Formats: sequence, C-alpha cells, structure tokens
Amino acid sequence: MINDFLKNFGVLTTAEINDLQQLGTIRNLQKGDFFITEGKSCKEVAFIKSGILRSFFTPESGEEITYCITFPNTLMTAYSSFITALPTLENIQAVAPCELLIIQKADIDQLSGSSLNWVTFFKIIAEQQYIELEKRLFLFQKEKAKKRYMDLLENQPAYIQQIPLQYLASYLGITPRHLSRLRKEIVF
Repeated sequence: MINDFLKNFGVLTTAEINDLQQLGTIRNLQKGDFFITEGKSCKEVAFIKSGILRSFFTPESGEEITYCITFPNTLMTAYSSFITALPTLENIQAVAPCELLIIQKADIDQLSGSSLNWVTFFKIIAEQQYIELEKRLFLFQKEKAKKRYMDLLENQPAYIQQIPLQYLASYLGITPRHLSRLRKEIVF
C-alpha cells in the first residue's frame, strides 16, 4: 500500500522507500480513539493503511466542527503543529477502526537530510496539502451542500456510510437533519 503510494510520485528510489518503511511502526486505533488531541505538539505523521480519521476543533460554543475527513492511502498529521512544534488546535480521531503506519518527525528530518529526493517528495506533499485545502475552501464557498455531498459520494463511495451522520453533516456545513433530507433526495 504505502509502496504504491510513494512510487506514484516518481521521486524516491526503491531503497529510499524501504528506508521509510523500516522507520515506521504500526499503530491501531479503535473507533473513537485519538491520533492527537488539542494542546499537544504533533511529532509524527500517519499513513492510513485502513480506516477513516476526522479532524475537528471545538469553538467556544462547544459544538465540534469537523473540517477534514481523511481516507485510506493518504498521509495525515496535525500539519501546522508538525511544522512549528507548537501545540495543535485540532483533534484527530478515528471514525472507524484504523491501522496506521507512524513515522516520527525526527526520522523524517533525518531522511530529508539524507537525499534531495526526500526534500522533493516532502515539497510535493506540502504542495498537495495546500491544494487540497484550497479546493475544500472553494468547494465550501462556491457550491451548495448537495454538490459537496455528491463530490464526496463520487470520490469515497466505499467509506461514506462509515462516517456518523453528525460528523458528515458538520464536514458539509449543514445540520444532520438537512443531510438526512439530502440523502433521501439522492437515489443511486
């Protein structure tokens, strides 16, 4: 899984990919377990082998706001905390049982110093994170909830039913009741 993910970038050698895998450790999260919680400094990256993670924050109102849902075969971290070493403002929680390959920041820093290929790879990852954030922002600002839901259905049909209604509704920026109505309108 991670081999294919890394090979798709066309930057790393087989030996470099093997080095990363040897540095990684497996962590299993049950539904409801946290990868990281608000106030802690994030010092690791997870490759999601299976399962679903959600990123959320809790404003003063106390209502959790889910702003990111991450699916298998992707990397996940509390990115700003990972970069700055400051405490994160977010929580990352398993929505379904997860198997993660964990790589420590110290190991990533060591890899970056060992080869320009790693520097290029991490630059590409940072660019992709920015593009995804921008895409999400534009989708949220430009499109109606139905279109956002349809995009999610098209891109992640196998996982959409595993996400609890309240998290999915929050991610889409609507109420659970509105999401229920949308689901009834859309027939496949």
